[in-house]
Amino acid sequence: MGCVCGRPSAIEDSSRPTPPPTQSTASQLVTAPVAPAKLVAAAAAAAEKKQATGPVRVSNGPDLERRRQGSFGSSQQHHHQRRQQQLPQLRALGSFPRAAEGEQVAAGWPAWLAAVAGDAIKGWVPRRADSFEKLDKIGQGTYSNVYRARDLDNGKIVALKKVRFDNLEPESVRFMAREIHILRRLDHPNVVKLEGLVTSRMSCSLYLVFEYMEHDLAGLASFPGLKFTEPQVKCYMQQLLRGLDHCHSRGVLHRDIKGSNLLIDNSGNLKIADFGLASFFDPSQGHPLTSRVVTLWYRPPELLLGATNYGVAVDLWSTGCILAEMYAGKPIMPGRTEVEQLHKIFKLCGSPSDDYWRKSKLPHATIFKPQQPYRRCVADTFKDFPPPALELMETLLAIDPVDRGTAASALKSEFFTTRPLACDPSSLPKYPPSKEFDAKVRDEEARRQGDAGGKVQRLTLRGELIENLKRSQHQMLMLS
Repeated sequence: MGCVCGRPSAIEDSSRPTPPPTQSTASQLVTAPVAPAKLVAAAAAAAEKKQATGPVRVSNGPDLERRRQGSFGSSQQHHHQRRQQQLPQLRALGSFPRAAEGEQVAAGWPAWLAAVAGDAIKGWVPRRADSFEKLDKIGQGTYSNVYRARDLDNGKIVALKKVRFDNLEPESVRFMAREIHILRRLDHPNVVKLEGLVTSRMSCSLYLVFEYMEHDLAGLASFPGLKFTEPQVKCYMQQLLRGLDHCHSRGVLHRDIKGSNLLIDNSGNLKIADFGLASFFDPSQGHPLTSRVVTLWYRPPELLLGATNYGVAVDLWSTGCILAEMYAGKPIMPGRTEVEQLHKIFKLCGSPSDDYWRKSKLPHATIFKPQQPYRRCVADTFKDFPPPALELMETLLAIDPVDRGTAASALKSEFFTTRPLACDPSSLPKYPPSKEFDAKVRDEEARRQGDAGGKVQRLTLRGELIENLKRSQHQMLMLS
């Protein structure tokens, strides 16, 4: 479901308001105390693997069946023992009372999840896996798969996000727990709603149940022949900024705003989704956060320069990229590496002023500071865009985060008050289901057909060459 850039850097996300947030699997954030726990878990796994290695015997008939059953039983017992061994590590990361944890296990939650995510799942009861029918796969990420499914209890179509914890690494569980905690804190028409969780006491996986949305913005943008109208762009932007304003007012940074994470239903409603990289934040505390977040094409310059003290401006930069992309019909800064991405940003938005370099004291400033300053050329590059759109872009894509304003201030910009106004979501055209995942499938199919067509063409040319050669040889024989 979109790329996640790199593995985590060892920087602690230490903004932890009350109640203390947990962390999500898809996130690239790693807290400093994690490394020893990971080493212990890896060592335990290696030791178990070594103990499990031994001579293999082949049997036939009933004896083989008995051995298979015994092997399955011992495997289940092995995983159960492993989970029990890891519980102390998991509990060390949580802050939930043991008595309450016991109640949650009794209610059907696995002990490894209750130990770390007690606050996140508090008051909920897990759904059973057999109460859903998987229909088809609609998304795939680094750490999860997403399916369209039917809730057999009420017939409703939902989205199931499956996250598997094969090794039950404490930090992986904690990452997912934070995502659940954040989703439960948010409640807004333009933020995707978490409707429940599916797991069991013996399970190593977890399904997040979401309302089903037919499209995402990246999928619609790549749909053949589709070009967004100006009222449509304003409609989507208005909903995105309203959703962000709600997140920021609840102390949540999304940190991965991009087209594939903006879901749209058949009624034109846009909802912000995938909070795997999201984090709680408190501007008054100033706790350091990791810079290893936000998909590369939408990552602001301060994060590329190693900033660990930042706020809502990171989401607003990504929003500016989305605005430009909807008008341009393609990503505006598609860098392949962090160095190239920063170069593209400086070429378009200008390099920071000397005053910015001095006051920011960013870790990578001395490495990436250009010898000659770049001139800002956003207005020249996108001169065909409507002036109010260009003005909002200039604000959202400001090099200095302080100049980007807030989601609330962006909603008050002239962009939304000049005609044509944002249309009502329900008036938007109805499209066939289209997600970034569908676009990738279409591209792969086109590539395969292209390869097959090329092969047929090569065979045809080869046949023609052979025929021509035979004809030439025949003519030479006739002449001789």
